[in-house]
Amino acid sequence: MGIDVEQLYRDLHAHPELSFREHRTAGIVAEHLRALGFTVHPGIGVTGVAGILTNGPGGTVLLRADMDGLPVAEATGLDYASTARGVDQDGKDVPVMHACGHDVHVACLLGALERLVDERANWQGTVVAVFQPAEESGGGAQAMVDAGLFDLVPRPDVVLGQHVAPFPAGWIGIRPGVAMASADSINITMFGAGGHGSRPETTVDPVVMAAATTMRLQGIVSRELAAGDSAVLTVGQFHAGTKNNIIPAEATLGISLRTFDEPVRTKMVNAIDRIVRGEAAVSGAVKDPLISYDEHFPLTRNDEQATRRTTAALGNVFGPQIIDPGPISGSEDVGVLATAAGAPLVFWFLGGADPSLAEALASTGRLPEDIPSNHSPHFAPLIRPTLGLGIDALVAAAREWLIMDR
Repeated sequence: MGIDVEQLYRDLHAHPELSFREHRTAGIVAEHLRALGFTVHPGIGVTGVAGILTNGPGGTVLLRADMDGLPVAEATGLDYASTARGVDQDGKDVPVMHACGHDVHVACLLGALERLVDERANWQGTVVAVFQPAEESGGGAQAMVDAGLFDLVPRPDVVLGQHVAPFPAGWIGIRPGVAMASADSINITMFGAGGHGSRPETTVDPVVMAAATTMRLQGIVSRELAAGDSAVLTVGQFHAGTKNNIIPAEATLGISLRTFDEPVRTKMVNAIDRIVRGEAAVSGAVKDPLISYDEHFPLTRNDEQATRRTTAALGNVFGPQIIDPGPISGSEDVGVLATAAGAPLVFWFLGGADPSLAEALASTGRLPEDIPSNHSPHFAPLIRPTLGLGIDALVAAAREWLIMDR
């Protein structure tokens, strides 16, 4: 019996798992791969799964899907909405949702593999399927590489992957060169001297110190970068204190930094360091701030030649609905796999919203602002036609690199 991709998707959507905790999902993936005749390697980089299918001599294609969900409480109202909860890396109990569409990625890749198996008379070569954990934390691809992924599977001629996005189903977004930003997660602790809220003169207030830092950081992009450079700096977390009438001893900031080239990243990192230390000094901090760099996503850079070749193959399926979305400020770690394999990367975006939005996009170049984006609690790609088109895209791209008699 073939894979019921729609039912599989609903099941995955209803049962998301956090990064490096994708045990149920990995088990489902491994079971389907074995049923399709793949040689299966589970448990790579904790929960990663790789499958290999060789169909005579020819090229080797790596197809990748990520598996993890996010600590988001789902608010879609779907009858298959997630009510799952999990324990995050800090030991906190949190809601879990597939708010970034990784359930779409897994379902589409398994559906594409099934079609490639069914149509094996029409291609030759080796298909390597990689189901990666922990993309959201930026460590999953590297964990698989460090665990010996390319000792277990052959090195590919190309790494292919896709990500569902909130533009019309039936559209493909793909571009050569830089496709997605690099990202850095930076945690900062600023140290004051706590005391009673009624006597601030006896304290060094870290709340004021961190607030001033937050505001000053916003000036880096607008006042220190050239007009032609791009970066995004977001302070997404600010934590301090336990009670209204107590001035705490420390405050913490959580920063997300996105850049599109290494010189700009270096400039931003240096400016963040300078401002944080400077604000601490002028505020009379009792000791130097603690600045730690945690998650890091490298630039997602599509190989120019391989992208042109793959885009032509996708064009045979999607025609004029292939667009260049420009560099995306979101980030991915799929490039780690390509770099480790020494292979070109081709990564594209799969439309998952209502196809009727295509008219608005074509006429204005913009989508309505109320379309839920990735990471939203309302993010819900349409099952039809998104899944079928995602399978079509993966098969078309893979077949281009597995085609016989080239």
